[in-house]
Amino acid sequence: MVDQVGKPDQWKVADAAMKVLEDARLPYSVLAGNHDVLNDVDYSVDPNSGTDATRTLANEPYLQWFGTERARRQSTFGARDASGFHEYHVFEAQGQKFMVLSLSWRISDAGIAWARQVIAKNPTLPVILVNHQLLNIAADGTSPLETDYGKMLWEKLIRDNDQIFMTLNGHHHGAAHLTKTNDFGHQVEEMVVDYQMAYQGGNGLMRLYEFDLTHKQIKVLSFSPWVPQKPAATLTSFDQAVLATPNEAFTIEMDFAQRFAGFNKSFGTGGATIDGSLVDRARAMILANYTEPEVLAQRPASNPDDYPKVANTLAHWRFFGGTANQPVLPGTVIADVAGANPLHRDALNQGGIQGAADGDIVWTDDRHHLSAAPGSVRFLNTDKNVPRLSYFLTEAAAPINGQTLDNGYTVEAFVKIDKSWTSSKQAWMNIMTRDGRRGELAGYQGGDPEAPPMLFAISSLREVQWEVVPSAAGARSPKTNWSGEVIADRWVHIAIVNDPVSHDTTMYVEGAPVLRNIGNAPGLATLSASSPWVVGGGSWDGARADGFFGNIGEVRVVGAALAPAQWLTARAG
Repeated sequence: MVDQVGKPDQWKVADAAMKVLEDARLPYSVLAGNHDVLNDVDYSVDPNSGTDATRTLANEPYLQWFGTERARRQSTFGARDASGFHEYHVFEAQGQKFMVLSLSWRISDAGIAWARQVIAKNPTLPVILVNHQLLNIAADGTSPLETDYGKMLWEKLIRDNDQIFMTLNGHHHGAAHLTKTNDFGHQVEEMVVDYQMAYQGGNGLMRLYEFDLTHKQIKVLSFSPWVPQKPAATLTSFDQAVLATPNEAFTIEMDFAQRFAGFNKSFGTGGATIDGSLVDRARAMILANYTEPEVLAQRPASNPDDYPKVANTLAHWRFFGGTANQPVLPGTVIADVAGANPLHRDALNQGGIQGAADGDIVWTDDRHHLSAAPGSVRFLNTDKNVPRLSYFLTEAAAPINGQTLDNGYTVEAFVKIDKSWTSSKQAWMNIMTRDGRRGELAGYQGGDPEAPPMLFAISSLREVQWEVVPSAAGARSPKTNWSGEVIADRWVHIAIVNDPVSHDTTMYVEGAPVLRNIGNAPGLATLSASSPWVVGGGSWDGARADGFFGNIGEVRVVGAALAPAQWLTARAG
């Protein structure tokens, strides 16, 4: 419903959005995601805490804005559980009834017991199970990947409930489809679909499921009714009104009467309410006066040198070359492809760090599918509370230390957040920083003077943060770009581009510009020509802090604003 649970203005927006459906008397079902609850704990981190049973219900904004009384106004509403986080609805189509069972983030055993009871009390209804999380998407961006939480739901709720024939979830950005077989030998169609990290916060994308009982099919269409309404001059290759990949537009063959015969022998086709296909009609309506822009397919690198070399490259660090799973020993040098600014892994336990070991950074063969570098380094055992971290930094005499990039810049990185990331141990971890206390910069007027002048970090909500103090003289304060949530255990390419004329800075995640960007931010301030750049770590008040947890494959710093065709995700030819 919202991105930040503690921001009332975001709940007001969610409230207004759902009132559009209410005013039109169009029934809907909702559930809470991890951003909608006060204590967001992933099942893979702690399967016992963070469930609905551990929440102080009176304090939860979700229940204040979307409580049971509001849900009860829907004509399809069945009931909610005692916590108020889980609900079910029953709707009718072609004379046949279906249940939508919506389970919020981190259901407890009591919640599962309630869900089982609801199904048992409605023994003839086919059930569409909706969760915030269940199925994930593999690193290739298309294959389905089962989650620990999804496996738990399969064992405790789905596999022995033949009425559950279909599941839907979000949480993991993108789309995938998995067919499993339950204890009755029947197929269960699991689908993840989540467009919030797409262009412009999702670009108005939504999904339509058409149940064609007559022709025994479920037809699926992913589309945006907003894209065709945009001014033509603003359109980009991201403005696809109808998505056409196999995970976005497909048909599931299903003999409904046969599939449901074990619990509803009288299920039939009913009477068709329209002639033809709803999906076909929707597609035709969306594209009636709109021509889809050309989309150029991105291809993986053919070799480690298959990427664009660009002028004004100040530093390009590629983290590969060692034996997989072996330590990157302290003192190991990471060459700068541009030549002048190599990195080295710093000695252990410097600047207040405790407990760091050789094995806290290891070589891996893992990489982003569009990176030409055939590997990465993985940062392990990072804990901000100790603090324990390991990192790389430039030499004190490195030329880049004094660079302020006043004529525009592009910073790129391939990163993957570790799947075991937690806010308590790794919030505000740094991909890259510059050393120094920004409060010591002349004219500094912002907050957190103890922080470095440049922060390329991951927030407590797993947002990418690019926060810099401009190089311009006079009064100045930090300027910050923010992404949306970045999912752990998935590679992303991040590009930050500063225009040399307007000094607007735009962040791109997986090629798509984020919504929260900044203007009038010329250059990157530095404390001195001997203040190092740090990769994988940061500092606070002069002491080392907030190390990275996960993989870093490449980092490139260019003293010019690059177009996407010049990024590391493009090819040399």
